[in-house]
Amino acid sequence: MTVDDVVDAAVEMADRDGLGSLSVRTVSASLGMKPMSFYTYVPSKDALVALMVDAVAAQDEPFDRGKPLRARLTWIAESVRDELIRHPWLLDASSWRQVTGPHRLRRYERQLEQLVDTGLSDLDSDRVISTLNAFAVGNARETLDAQRTPTESTLTDSQWWNIVGPALSEVMPHHDFPLAGRVGAHVGELFQAPGDPTGAFAFGLDRLLDGIEEFTDHWTHRNPSQRSPDRP
Repeated sequence: MTVDDVVDAAVEMADRDGLGSLSVRTVSASLGMKPMSFYTYVPSKDALVALMVDAVAAQDEPFDRGKPLRARLTWIAESVRDELIRHPWLLDASSWRQVTGPHRLRRYERQLEQLVDTGLSDLDSDRVISTLNAFAVGNARETLDAQRTPTESTLTDSQWWNIVGPALSEVMPHHDFPLAGRVGAHVGELFQAPGDPTGAFAFGLDRLLDGIEEFTDHWTHRNPSQRSPDRP
C-alpha cells in the first residue's frame, strides 16, 4: 500500500458518492485496512482532500503555447470547467487557502505561461487567470445541476417546463413583467429547460475573451517599456 493508493481510492469514492461520503472509516474499508492504519499514510481527512485535489490536477493535458492568445485563454477556462464536471466533489473542496501541491502549482505555471507574450504585469496576469477560473467554476456548478439524472420522483427538464411554463404565464401578467415574461418564455420554450449552461458558457467566454484581448492590447500600447521580461 502507498499514499497514492489511498488517494486514488478516495478520489474514486468521491467521484462516485461525493465528498461527503469520505471518512477515515470508509476509505480504510475500501482498501481493506483498519482505520488506525490509515493514519500511517495520511495524517487527516483534510490532508487527504488536499492530496486528492492535487492528484486530479496531475491529469492535465499539455497545451501548445504557440497557438493564438484566444485559444490559450479558452484552454484555461475549458480545462477548469471540464475537470469540475469530471470530479464534481471539487466544488465542495475549499478553493480558498488551499494547500498547493506540485501538480496544482505546475498547472498555475502553465496557465501563466499562456500570458507571457501579452506583456501584462504579474498582478494582471494572475487576475486574468482568476477571472477565467471563477467563470468556469460558476458555469460548471450550473452544468452539473442541469445534468443530474432525474429519478422516478423527479421531473425531467421538459416535463418541468410543461408544468411551470403555463403556470408562470398565469402568475406573471404581461403588463407587470413584460421583459421577464417574454424573454423567460422564449428561453424556456427554446431549451425546454430553465436555461442552456453549455451555450451560456460559450457565449460568456467569448465576451470575456473579447474584453481580455482588448485589455492586453491597450495595456501593451500604454506600457511599451513594461513588457514581461520573458516576452520575445
